[in-house]
Amino acid sequence: MSVALQLGIVVGYLVIALLVGLVAYRVAERTAEDFYLASRTFGTVVLLFTTFATLLSAFTFFAGPNIAYAEGPEWVLVMGLMDGIIFAILWYVIGYKQWLLGQRFDYVTLGEMLGDRFASRRLRGLVAGISLLYLFPYVMLQQVGAGTALEALTEGSLPYAVGAGLITAFMILYVVIAGMRGIAWTDTLQGIFMLVTTWLALIWVLAVVGGPVAATSALEAEAAHHLALGSDFYTHQWMLSTAITIGFGVAMFPQVNQRFFAAGSKTVLKRSFALWPILCVLLFVPSFLLGAWARGLDVTVPEGGNVLPAVLAEFTPVWFAALVIAGAMAAMMSSSDSMLLSGSSYFTRDLYRPFLEQDVSERREDLLARIGVVVFATGAFLASLWNPATLFELGDAAFSGFAQLALPVIVALYWRRTTRAGMTAGILASQLFYLGNLFVGSIVGAIEFFGPILGDLAPLLVLLVTGVLRGTYMGWTAGIVGMGLGLLVTVGVSWLTSPAPDERRMIYFERLEAD
Repeated sequence: MSVALQLGIVVGYLVIALLVGLVAYRVAERTAEDFYLASRTFGTVVLLFTTFATLLSAFTFFAGPNIAYAEGPEWVLVMGLMDGIIFAILWYVIGYKQWLLGQRFDYVTLGEMLGDRFASRRLRGLVAGISLLYLFPYVMLQQVGAGTALEALTEGSLPYAVGAGLITAFMILYVVIAGMRGIAWTDTLQGIFMLVTTWLALIWVLAVVGGPVAATSALEAEAAHHLALGSDFYTHQWMLSTAITIGFGVAMFPQVNQRFFAAGSKTVLKRSFALWPILCVLLFVPSFLLGAWARGLDVTVPEGGNVLPAVLAEFTPVWFAALVIAGAMAAMMSSSDSMLLSGSSYFTRDLYRPFLEQDVSERREDLLARIGVVVFATGAFLASLWNPATLFELGDAAFSGFAQLALPVIVALYWRRTTRAGMTAGILASQLFYLGNLFVGSIVGAIEFFGPILGDLAPLLVLLVTGVLRGTYMGWTAGIVGMGLGLLVTVGVSWLTSPAPDERRMIYFERLEAD
């Protein structure tokens, strides 16, 4: 009976979201711009909450509490405080100028904006290709999170593959029908729902265990080091590196970056980034504290499982645990649906149109975008069945990978001396460096595999690769080092090269005015 009730609550929530999408479909225009950006009409509440809900993924609800459980609650400082402030600043530095340019030139994607400025189809395709490379595992992360959450909630009655498949089928149906307008409407409802249920979960658990003092005392008895700032895990370098790469990575996430184009006015945009840090603290504090306190509450977390469902199962009724997991599923869906939509737009506008068929009608592009959603989601689902990494590893790889794009983009937006060669070189250098660190083990393995052919050269190559790609650099992560490298190469190569004759050097610096 309890399993049926839990599934009924989760499925009921999905159906409500789908109904909202159907209403949005009835009022939407059949154009690519409306499908991608809701015709650039978002107000403050919708823009703020659709951005908020889009970012609240399995990384937030499951990986974050898992880290707090294992290593301590300082994770709140990284995600809740530092990233809330860092991204709010970038929302102004990058987002406001992108919005002005979008109003002037009707840009839909980041690649479109950069490709037009530097008159480069290849640069446009490069940005899209990199974005899709990191977007794919992040969509997969949501499916992994959904599958494991439903499996844990139903105590194995619903297998992992079925849970991941359920969320994938719903996402495909919903995004194809609703487009950006429907996604934004449900994001607003989901964002409010997530805030309310997460705080109720915190209050409920604390009421059962005797309040925050009792929970903290239990944590001190079990893991006293969790109550002290800093540890072998939470080093100053690691915390700063992680906060910066996540904050800058968020600004380059396609589903977030495109929302910079969708605001209805500059007042909407400015109000939204001013309120952003408050929302971050309101959500991250209760979920991460629950994860940390669980360490002292004798909660049994299955190997490879997530702490939040275990805490809810231990201290709250079945129906309430299912309601909160439905909220977490809402977070994953609100991330995934936006990612699928953005991935589709990057494919159709930055790869298909420039390289395969330039003269595409609005109706045909709209159809291609919906087909792209189906293909992308299905591929990510099949990859999620393999489940090759933890939620944190998948999320961290995506954040740091996207962060490599941020500094070259800022340079291009604010330094008119930036050249096509500098921009391309900066993006490639930082990406190759970061990917090399990410796959250093595979690179060394390949060298060793071809050792008989390479002869005496093989040990030297292994030494070179492991020497350059060490993974951490005096405690700083490869992500932050790659960002610095990208900045230096972008500025250096731009300084040494001349702009191409067809570059539109002044379009980012002409007088940009909008209501």
